[in-house]
Amino acid sequence: MRDELRQSVESKVEELVALTRDLIAFPTINPPGEAYRPCAEFIGERLKRKGFQVEYVRGESTPGDSDRYPRINVICRYEGRGPGPCVHFNSHIDVVEVGYGWTVDPFAGVVKDGKVFGRGACDMKGGLASSIIAAESLIECFPEFYGAIEISGTVDEESGGLGGVAYLARHGYFSKPRVDHVIIPEPLHKDQVCLGHRGVWWSEIETRGSIAHGSMPFLGDSAIRHMGAFLNVLEDELYPALSKKQTQMPVIPPGARSSTLNINSLHGGQDERHDGLPSPCVADSCRIVLDRRFLIEEPLEDVKQEIVEILENLRKTRRNFEYELKDLLEVLPVMADKDSPVARAVADGIKDVLQKDASYVVSPGTYDQKHITRLGHLHDCIAYGPGKLEMAHRPDEFVGIEDLVDSAKVMALAAYSLLTEPDASPITRTQSDHVHS
Repeated sequence: MRDELRQSVESKVEELVALTRDLIAFPTINPPGEAYRPCAEFIGERLKRKGFQVEYVRGESTPGDSDRYPRINVICRYEGRGPGPCVHFNSHIDVVEVGYGWTVDPFAGVVKDGKVFGRGACDMKGGLASSIIAAESLIECFPEFYGAIEISGTVDEESGGLGGVAYLARHGYFSKPRVDHVIIPEPLHKDQVCLGHRGVWWSEIETRGSIAHGSMPFLGDSAIRHMGAFLNVLEDELYPALSKKQTQMPVIPPGARSSTLNINSLHGGQDERHDGLPSPCVADSCRIVLDRRFLIEEPLEDVKQEIVEILENLRKTRRNFEYELKDLLEVLPVMADKDSPVARAVADGIKDVLQKDASYVVSPGTYDQKHITRLGHLHDCIAYGPGKLEMAHRPDEFVGIEDLVDSAKVMALAAYSLLTEPDASPITRTQSDHVHS
């Protein structure tokens, strides 16, 4: 059966490439959430023809959801011969903005040099295509299996997943008894099993000042200069301290085994999005968005307190320093046990296909495992898929065709094992069983 599965996937190489290109052609850019519905319907219509039951679920009233940009998710389920476990392949269909620096059309799915290029090729429409081909091959080769196979195309992962997997998890789509095992085909390299991810805290800080004529700044109070004082402390004190914090989690790349802080955006003063010159004013507001990635060894309360202490010290020592701090998103680190059923099944598939032992890694950024684990309370969940993590969100993003094929074989073999071998109770290590959003 394993030989037959591998051969079935191998016979579908052209179909796999074509499917990847078709998915890339949908410009599902988030934000704002373009082309979600047609992309979801494309997936649903294909799988309906293969015998799947198809359901479309809108993430109503979630951030960004509107009649113009509805958060449409698709969940497709194929029932086997009788009762048994359910293996679910979950992929997000949204992609980030294109950005500058492309040498090919980002939505043409250009094929050259053994690769498929396009926005989302790596992250993660290639993985979605591989999981579809894997599931279809398994059904063709082993139609009498017991249990069920599910494939979902979900939205908004790039902006936190609240309209996608989080919404579905709250409504029972990622919980037992409906689902037992989840594979998320994120691009973490075809020879690696990703057990989880670091934590994240997104926050916004606003410093305030007093508006005045730009020719007489001494009559006002610049919020930008107040923010500059905060940035100086980050550079001089916090960044060096974060670089010294190390984790035992096998995070890739190695640089992400330290705590990190990224400044997502910074804006002060007047809005530049207009024609003509600005009026001469002292800035009375400056806002910054921080992206703090933290380790499983760090309590979230300590992560927040680092920033609060800096701000409070500036309030005490800097004249007229005032600020407001807002929480935007909180996600705790999560890491599944490498001996859980789904991790073992994928590792066995890697050994079978690639003739090498799998390595176990943790992602530097979060993905939808966080919602499945904490909202769905389903712990047998890992990430595995084609593509190089370093290509995600970059210009000329690509996925290798050989990687697509090998990953599809691994996923097919893993699903076969999970549907035919005795189950075991997985264990997941987390800081808690709760997610904030």
